Amino acid sequence: MPELVFFSGTMDCGKSTLALQIGHNRSARGLQGVIFTRDDRAGEGKLSSRLGLVTEAVEATEGMDMYKYLVDQLSQGGKVDYVIVDEAQFLAPEQIDQLARVVDDLGLDVFAFGITTDFRTKLFPGSQRLIELADRIESLQVEALCWCGARATHNARTVGGEMVVEGAQVVVGDVNRPAEEVGYEVLCRRHHLRRMTSASIRAGALSPDVLPVPSV
Repeated sequence: MPELVFFSGTMDCGKSTLALQIGHNRSARGLQGVIFTRDDRAGEGKLSSRLGLVTEAVEATEGMDMYKYLVDQLSQGGKVDYVIVDEAQFLAPEQIDQLARVVDDLGLDVFAFGITTDFRTKLFPGSQRLIELADRIESLQVEALCWCGARATHNARTVGGEMVVEGAQVVVGDVNRPAEEVGYEVLCRRHHLRRMTSASIRAGALSPDVLPVPSV
């Protein structure tokens, strides 16, 4: 039976790499898929991983009807055996509904990859809808690590290496951005709650042995 599968995890845990691997394995067996992405670090219409792998993809723009796109491809004689969606957290809830319809009406497997919560630990609307509708939710087995060595469970947004907790929910960045730019860092819950990034520890601004609780 076709499924809507949601592969979730923090940043830097190998989601895009697995998406590329799934696509490679199926194409090697003669299957053809459509890859959607949204706001990839490599630019519009790209699916990339931090290992340096990249492939072409369809940009799932705001307001795009993903079900209609696939129906049009099939009606024009195109072959579609499966669908991969990276950065699925950025999709609108109605687009997740469209992906569920792709599974139910078109009989295609849909593999969606994304992070569940933003830098404020709030669910992305797209991820929330995936949790509500997915046939199966898989947690990525490659664990990202906090600077302290513990399992990273939260995504932190940083500016100048310092964690910030205000701003737009979606700001495209990466874990390898220069410190002066908007970037992201994965942290364990303990250090996310205390807003302690690796840069703040290196700078001596905070002691890892004294954990101040920030004011709300």
